[in-house]
Amino acid sequence: MTLFQHTVTENQASMRVDKLLAQLNEGVSRSQIQSWIKEQLVQVNDTPVKANFKCSTGDEVVWSIPEVKPLELTGENIPLDIVYEDHDLIVVNKPKGMVVHPSAGHQTGTLVHALLYHCDDLSGINGVERPGIVHRIDKDTSGLIVAAKNDEAHMHLSEQLAEKKVKRKYEAIVHGTIPHQTGLIDAPIGRDPKDRQKMAVVKNGKPAITHFNVLKQYAKYTHVECELETGRTHQIRVHMKYIDYPLVGDPKYGPKKTFDMNGQALHAKLLGFTHPRTGQWNEFQVKAPEVFHELLNQLEKND
Repeated sequence: MTLFQHTVTENQASMRVDKLLAQLNEGVSRSQIQSWIKEQLVQVNDTPVKANFKCSTGDEVVWSIPEVKPLELTGENIPLDIVYEDHDLIVVNKPKGMVVHPSAGHQTGTLVHALLYHCDDLSGINGVERPGIVHRIDKDTSGLIVAAKNDEAHMHLSEQLAEKKVKRKYEAIVHGTIPHQTGLIDAPIGRDPKDRQKMAVVKNGKPAITHFNVLKQYAKYTHVECELETGRTHQIRVHMKYIDYPLVGDPKYGPKKTFDMNGQALHAKLLGFTHPRTGQWNEFQVKAPEVFHELLNQLEKND
């Protein structure tokens, strides 16, 4: 068992304990957390509680994460573009087209398979199919992702994500010429009620905030930089569509007539966080892939 502790802040008061733990354990499902609660692995002020327990400011929440069974996945010798690595974590520049973890239809060739081959150990908090995975980026989004090699590093990074202390910047190419230099999109995101395979801005969705600034305007397109304050599924893709500037190449949220890039023109260019062991701020940056710059060159020539 691995033991973790958190003091409830003023902003977290009145929150259900299962929801709080879902925030603090990024990537762990609510049902998994509720199973911990049923097994009395969660205590508030030294007392086991139920999933619907409402937290108060100053409450001490302590939870134990059971040891996971040995990994059943087999590592695959897939080349990795490693930006940084130490005993606690690894930062990788994920290529466009690579799925982060196994799922239906993607049982091989994922980032997890590559990490299992490369690393001696990965955190087990997310179970056997998502070892080490603290956060995700979409299959056709390239760029920076951090994975944890042990549970302590995983929890520390997850807590930073929950508390909006991780810096994440992306660059994208969108349809339309954005007339202003900066913007903020504050619109909740949830499952699209008309299509469960998509996300959308919906009234009862989870809070989602994206900041953006214009890097360059073209005749019919705009090169933008987006910074995430929250990390919802497909957040940038959904938010840019919501303000009528969908991403170029996006098969799910963009127009049918677009550049063929085998997926959206979106790149996770910058990732910053406090190192879980040293307490030092770490910030990494990588260039967008060649296909991204080729499109920018094409737009430049067309203008």
